[in-house]
Amino acid sequence: MAMTAGSKAGQSYSEINMTPLIDVMLVLLIIFIITLPAQTHAIKIDNPVPQPMQRTPLEVIALQIDFDGTLLWNKVAVDRATLQRYISAEAKKSPQREVHIAVDKFANYQTVAQTLADLQRGGLQKLGFVNNDFY
Repeated sequence: MAMTAGSKAGQSYSEINMTPLIDVMLVLLIIFIITLPAQTHAIKIDNPVPQPMQRTPLEVIALQIDFDGTLLWNKVAVDRATLQRYISAEAKKSPQREVHIAVDKFANYQTVAQTLADLQRGGLQKLGFVNNDFY
């Protein structure tokens, strides 16, 4: 922006030169006017009518690990060998059910890690942790 800093009579004169600002604004207005009609063109397309999907929600497997290392498969206490049999049986099903893992905050880390390794080795793909809001 240009400014004049003095006048002939010795008085100070400070006024912003508005010409460059007006030039820029006019150029932007012209660009806006030119590009606006290009954006309003529409093509009529006959889209198919969406059909609501008749999808039944799959049951989930609730796997809970308590603070003392107790494993609960759908609220039934199981030992590690039984858990591995359940895992192999579920891995063969198509589609696989989701396993929701709820871990007590005082549970032993080794028990949790071993259970996750069993689930992964067994072939279950859909794993998720629930009750994370406790932490």
